[in-house]
Amino acid sequence: MEQPRVNERVGERDSKFYILDWDNNILHMPTRIYLEKRQPDGSWQPHPVSTSMFSTERKGIDMVNYRPLDGDWKKAFSEFQDTADMTENRFLRDAKAAIGRVLKNPELAAPSFKAFKRTLIEGRLFAIVTARGHSAETLKKGVRLFIDRVLSPAEREEMMASLRGYRACFDCVESFGADDEELDYYLSLNHYHAVTSPAFEARVAEEFDGVMEQEERKLLAIRDFIVHVIRILERTTGLGKPISVGFSDDDPGNVHAVINYIDELKRLFPNVKFVVYDTSSPNLEGGRKITVAGQMGLDLK
Repeated sequence: MEQPRVNERVGERDSKFYILDWDNNILHMPTRIYLEKRQPDGSWQPHPVSTSMFSTERKGIDMVNYRPLDGDWKKAFSEFQDTADMTENRFLRDAKAAIGRVLKNPELAAPSFKAFKRTLIEGRLFAIVTARGHSAETLKKGVRLFIDRVLSPAEREEMMASLRGYRACFDCVESFGADDEELDYYLSLNHYHAVTSPAFEARVAEEFDGVMEQEERKLLAIRDFIVHVIRILERTTGLGKPISVGFSDDDPGNVHAVINYIDELKRLFPNVKFVVYDTSSPNLEGGRKITVAGQMGLDLK
């Protein structure tokens, strides 16, 4: 029986990790936010908007002439939650549609689509940090769907060889499980934070009296992931290599909040380089790169 390929050269790589928003960053999802718009006669009419429009305008949205559906924000964001009565999970349904459009026309890819694909092929650790309200398990299934539908057989084999290589180099594993077992283990090492999910809401309520804006919630998720990867590096003696963490988001408010938070992160993690990618310009693949170096300022490229 042919032995699976093991890419032990992954042990020579720098320690690079990625934190990515999902909507309009990895995929342009067809999910809609349900608002109502005031008409000239004073009546209200349904006015669904895309996530990209809402993320760009949410801070300055005219709430005199716009309101959530029936005045209820839960109804406005109904497609951003998991519900028990769904015959098909909305997140996975929309992800399938978004992936299908990219496969038919690669020019429709979101700014971080290729970066996330490369992250998976290289078997690097990542975190999904989104304002959605789905469970971590739903987000993980979305990543698995991305792997199954986007990666070619050759790219999937390259990914599996990298995953086995990391296990061999850092976990001292000499024999490997089936591909699905190794893939499940890899996916379990990553973080999936939907910062308006019931689980995250419960954490905020317990630790912060329930008061925390979306940007602050994302910062908490970012710090959690960095602590997570540092602990893994400590366990696997990987702290001797340069460490960098890249964050990408299409919401200017989130990007600004992360940049402002970098000084705190540099104090907590002085040996980590932080790179922020502003993907709010949909036609700029990879986004605007902002290398943040603590007190040394910003390097805009």
